[in-house]
Amino acid sequence: MSLAIPTYAASGPFGSLTRFRRDPLDLLMSGFRELGDVVRFRLFTRDLVLVAHPNDVRRVLQEHTGNYNKQTRGFEVLRAFLRKGLLTSEGDHWLRQRRIAQPAFHRTRIAGFGGTMAQAASEMVDRWLAASAPDVVDVTAEMMRLTLRIVGEALLSTDVSHQADRVGQALNITLRQANNAIGRIVPLPEWWPTPARRRVRAAMRTLDDVILEIIAGRRAGDSDPDDLLSMLMQARDEDTGEGMSDAQLRDEVMTVFLAGQETTAIALGWTWYLLSQHEAVRQRLHTEVDTVLSGRTPTVADLPRLGYVERVVKESMRLYPPAWVISRCAIEDDIIGGYRIPAGSIVLVSPYVTHRHPRFWVNPEGFDPSCFETAREADRPPFTYFPFGGGPRQCIGNSFAMMELVLVVTTIAQRCELDRLPGEGMGTSPSITLRAATPITMRVSPRGPAPV
Repeated sequence: MSLAIPTYAASGPFGSLTRFRRDPLDLLMSGFRELGDVVRFRLFTRDLVLVAHPNDVRRVLQEHTGNYNKQTRGFEVLRAFLRKGLLTSEGDHWLRQRRIAQPAFHRTRIAGFGGTMAQAASEMVDRWLAASAPDVVDVTAEMMRLTLRIVGEALLSTDVSHQADRVGQALNITLRQANNAIGRIVPLPEWWPTPARRRVRAAMRTLDDVILEIIAGRRAGDSDPDDLLSMLMQARDEDTGEGMSDAQLRDEVMTVFLAGQETTAIALGWTWYLLSQHEAVRQRLHTEVDTVLSGRTPTVADLPRLGYVERVVKESMRLYPPAWVISRCAIEDDIIGGYRIPAGSIVLVSPYVTHRHPRFWVNPEGFDPSCFETAREADRPPFTYFPFGGGPRQCIGNSFAMMELVLVVTTIAQRCELDRLPGEGMGTSPSITLRAATPITMRVSPRGPAPV
């Protein structure tokens, strides 16, 4: 016997749509707190079902994943920009692409990029400290520029940071238009010409030009560096022996640019913000960094001894997961948490919500890296924490991202402190990713070793 899903009360003909567009995080959290682990939201012509309990998230993303596809408004919009990359594709095409790409993201393969990550972060700090007025920086922009350089060098063996403004602006235009399209009450037909769509097409041409030029150079034999692009170009399907076409390579590279650059930069920005608000945590992090490194640049070999830095990063992504919501469409009827999920329902699982579930987190809204000590992690069920998604569609670059986050935070924290300017508030701007509402501007101060 299944129950009808409780519906969050909303007045007016548009239901909760206006509130969802204004502050979706607040709406989802309100529905969860008032009605529990399964909640329906009416948004004018469509309904959304939020699933919050880790066991139910696991059913959607792992145990019954075949019943939940990506035929949702959000992924429909993303396909216009990412086409058939791993994030947006499905079925046999996704399985083939994943099988080809997986070896390139193996831990032993990506370990070689650790030096690139630490060097890029160190050179950024050099620039900060050498400037005539280095005391205030736009951390949001700086982290975007840094992660763009890292993903460019690791993926393409090309430092595209000199094009950071051009590429970053193109990504911003693309993301902004995608978010507007997802939130539109009545979708505009694809052929409808608007100024925004013309800007997006120009932005997409910019991104395509950068990526396809590098792919063409590789095909011509200009170079064959040991980077992710070469690994992807050399990979072959075990069953057919076929590799990826230029179009497939473009789609995967574009996906890594969006998923690997944007989300990592956002995670770094929130980490610096949180550290500036919690001095005891920052001091403990500094002590670990200084003890482990003794003044030298961090390497991949140091990662096992940088456990507290890793816990800080994990806790930052618990509170501010860059991928704050994941949508799926139910193919057939299902039962989740005792409630009937009708076929065709749009089901949301939200790391932002589940990461604050009071049944599994002692201080859901607090910043406490000790949540990720081994013993405490073991007490929580799977999918209590899933910043990279989960199941067969888990982010293929999660190990790359975690290595980058820990090495970058360690490298920067070793040499300087970042403090939020007094009196500046900080809100969220949830779109496709969970950005800060305003740029995170911080004061840079050089630091010496912490007392050991």
